[in-house]
Amino acid sequence: MIGTEFLPGQGLGNRLFCYVTARAAAARAGAAFCTAGWEHMNADFLALDPGVQVEDPKALHRYDEADRRLYLKTCAHDMVHGCFVADADPGVITVEDNTLLYGNLQAEAYFAPYRKELSEWLRVREEYESDEFTRDDLCIINVRGGEYAGEDALFLPQRYYVRAMRHMQRLYGPLRFMVVTDDEETAGKLLPGIPAHHFSPAKDYVTLKNARYLILSNSSFGIFPAMTSEVVRKVIAPKYWARYNVSDGYWSSPQNIYSGFDYLGRDGKLCSGEQCRAELAAYVYPETEPWEAQDPEVARVRRKERRRVLYKKALRKVRRIFR
Repeated sequence: MIGTEFLPGQGLGNRLFCYVTARAAAARAGAAFCTAGWEHMNADFLALDPGVQVEDPKALHRYDEADRRLYLKTCAHDMVHGCFVADADPGVITVEDNTLLYGNLQAEAYFAPYRKELSEWLRVREEYESDEFTRDDLCIINVRGGEYAGEDALFLPQRYYVRAMRHMQRLYGPLRFMVVTDDEETAGKLLPGIPAHHFSPAKDYVTLKNARYLILSNSSFGIFPAMTSEVVRKVIAPKYWARYNVSDGYWSSPQNIYSGFDYLGRDGKLCSGEQCRAELAAYVYPETEPWEAQDPEVARVRRKERRRVLYKKALRKVRRIFR
C-alpha cells in the first residue's frame, strides 16, 4: 500500500495535494492506495475515494519529502525557519510499497501522468455543482487573506491583482470581476468596489472551478479547481508564488510552477510555466545558513516588520477618514 496521512491544521488545498500525489504514487507502483487520518480530510462535497483506511500509520514506512530552504533577510520567518524552495523530490515518484508520504507534495511531476484522471479523482458531487458564476464576461479573482494579510513577504499587493485584471481585459474585452476569498474584509480593502464573497468551502471551490477566467492568489486552494476546470480559458497566478513580493529569481516554491498557468511578475509581464522553468534553471542559489531565533539581527527585522504593519493600518485608517 502507498498513501498519506491527513493531519490537523492542514488547509484543504494542502490535503488535496497529499491525496492526489499519494494516489498517483500508488497507481504508478501498482500498489493499493491508502489513507490515514481520513477524519481530517473534511471535503464531503468531493466524491473522494479514501482507499484502504489505515488505523495505525506507524505500521507503515514513512517517507518525508526532501526539504530545501533559503535563509534570507526577506522576513524573520525566512531567517530562522527558511524559505521553502524545494522542487520535485524523485524519491516521492519512486517510493516503495507499504509507505505513507508526508510533506508539501505539490509538484506537478508527482501526478503529471494522471492529469486526465484528476477530474474524476476530485469530482464534485452533483448536488454541489453550480454554474451560477460561469459567464463569458466574468472573471473570478481568488484573494487569500487571513494569516497571509499580516505577512509582507507573502501577502499579494493590490498592484498584482490590478495588473492581472488589465491583462484579462486586454485579452478578452470589458470583463466584470468578482472576488472569492477566505477574508471578505481584507478583500474589500484590497480591491474596493469589486464584489467579494466567502460562500462556503464547497461553493468557493466550485465557483473557481467553473470560472471562465481565473486570477489566483498564492494559495494552494485554487490550484486544483483551475486544473480540473472544463471551461476555464485563462489562469493567471503570481510569479515566484509565495515570494512574489521579494524574490530576485527564486521560487517559493518551484513546485508551484504548473503547465497551463500564466505567471505575472512584478515587472507586469506574463510568463508561461515553461518560461518560468527556463528562467529558474539559470538562477544561482546563494549559500545560506539559518539565524538563531534570538539573534539581534532577527529581532531588528521583526521590529521593522511590526513598524510596516502599524504604518499600513494607520494609512488605511486615514484613507477611510478622508474617503
